[in-house]
Amino acid sequence: MSGSDPAVSRDRDAAGRARNARPRDALGRPLARDATGIPPLAADQVLPPTETLQAAQRLLDAGRPFDAHEVLEAAWKAAPPADQDLWQGLAQLAVGLTHARRGNARGAVALLRRGARRLEGYPDTGPHEVDVRGLRARSAELATRIEVAGLAGLSPDALSLRLCASAAGPTRPGSPA
Repeated sequence: MSGSDPAVSRDRDAAGRARNARPRDALGRPLARDATGIPPLAADQVLPPTETLQAAQRLLDAGRPFDAHEVLEAAWKAAPPADQDLWQGLAQLAVGLTHARRGNARGAVALLRRGARRLEGYPDTGPHEVDVRGLRARSAELATRIEVAGLAGLSPDALSLRLCASAAGPTRPGSPA
């Protein structure tokens, strides 16, 4: 299947942007067109910050950092300038976990470190209860561990992050804190 073959049309979204409609696995890797993959998330759906963090945490907890990245990336692209580094950093951390789960140690280390650097300048508990200090420390720990010892022996649970300072994450409006 060649990209130059005029008989092969590209998948496009409603706005005409190129999209790959192939099914994907839990780590975002394309599968054969006739395979059954993970149901896709709504593309570029922007949620309020608390809901974004809750959705991303649920996806991380379910072993789906690629989808968590998609949720966080939508927030980053819609964020006011003062919060863009925060959301971009969180998205990059999720990509780092995706690389690690896919077996790409070099990519995991690079993205974990890049994402942690994006969080610099935010207070220890950042906007929306994001655990900036904990995320930076955990990302550095994971990146160093992967760089020194590789990915062997790291369980899926070891390749996870807690986004918010409280164990339960941000609270929903009207829910008990």
